[in-house]
Amino acid sequence: MKIVSELPLDQVLLGDCVPMMGMLPPASVHCVFADPPYNLQLRGELRRPDDSLVDGVDEDWDRFIDFEAYDAFTRAWLGECRRVLRKDGTLWVIGAYHNIFRIGAILQDLGFWILNDVIWRKANPMPNFRGRRFTNAHETLIWAARQRDSRHRFNYQAMKALNDDIQMRSDWFFPLCTGPERLRNQHGLKLHPTQKPEALLHRVLLASTSPGDVVLDPFLGTGTTAVVAKRLHRHFIGVERHPAYAEAAIGRIRQTQPVSEDGVATAPSKREMPRVPFGSLVERGLLAPGTGLYDRMRRVTAVVGADGTVVAGVTRGSIHKVGAAVQNAPSCNGWTFWHFERDGRLVPLDTLRAPGGDSTVLPGRAPAG
Repeated sequence: MKIVSELPLDQVLLGDCVPMMGMLPPASVHCVFADPPYNLQLRGELRRPDDSLVDGVDEDWDRFIDFEAYDAFTRAWLGECRRVLRKDGTLWVIGAYHNIFRIGAILQDLGFWILNDVIWRKANPMPNFRGRRFTNAHETLIWAARQRDSRHRFNYQAMKALNDDIQMRSDWFFPLCTGPERLRNQHGLKLHPTQKPEALLHRVLLASTSPGDVVLDPFLGTGTTAVVAKRLHRHFIGVERHPAYAEAAIGRIRQTQPVSEDGVATAPSKREMPRVPFGSLVERGLLAPGTGLYDRMRRVTAVVGADGTVVAGVTRGSIHKVGAAVQNAPSCNGWTFWHFERDGRLVPLDTLRAPGGDSTVLPGRAPAG
């Protein structure tokens, strides 16, 4: 609590990210999302076939003398990110082919442990107007834990629910930031050339943080990370050195309303669910002794014992031990492997231990009462 009270929560800090992060206490934030300069190395104007000018990235903040200077800058801000991350914290960094591989190597040099690389596949990428290369239709996100043995947060069930109850893959399909979401200046031009879509940050924060967590964005730009964090009941700390971008971010944040408490709730992960001994289901009468258990295809059968063991042939033991034995496998999750029969269909044991789960008494005598 002392660390939290020292943090500039829900604020946009104007200045360079390295000294600004240097003022934060160590091990104080749960998650970092970084969208650093890409070092595109553009030289001259980029024009379309009709000779119109492409509104690309040509700002001074994206220019570095050489790769050595860019690497030194990257090492400095990543070092500060690692210092302020909690041991169980994670970092997301997004980039293109110009910079993401250099960043990945420096991440590993500093001790971060890469968990995933995620491909953001753009639904509406900018064409390659010169016709001399493939269209650059994606960007890469690296998701990394602070260190190899970190017990990082991953809201697996929330990601699965977000994906029609199918395990979320590491290739994400989103359009570029367009329409009313895209901020523009008084001339109708993009206020920020690489403004990220809110949908992308929604998935990032939903995957790796919880309500009340502190999210740091050292390159806040026009405030997408802060806006999504506020909406999802996360705290944010944003750092931005460009006054116009910071002003726009503050305006967006003020207009953003958090969703309701019910709306921000997500499906709990298996790790967060209470540990329920299988035998307690038998004691409570949710599974009567003698109930038959089956695998999903009804190829093997076991019987529930009064002591919470299960029996399959000559093998007796826990649901996990017997499940592994009948498959000749080194291990088994008995909760998902074994099923019981209800109304002519098979239902996994896992449904009986879920929060608010099934309380139907299965075949056998009812519990005394």
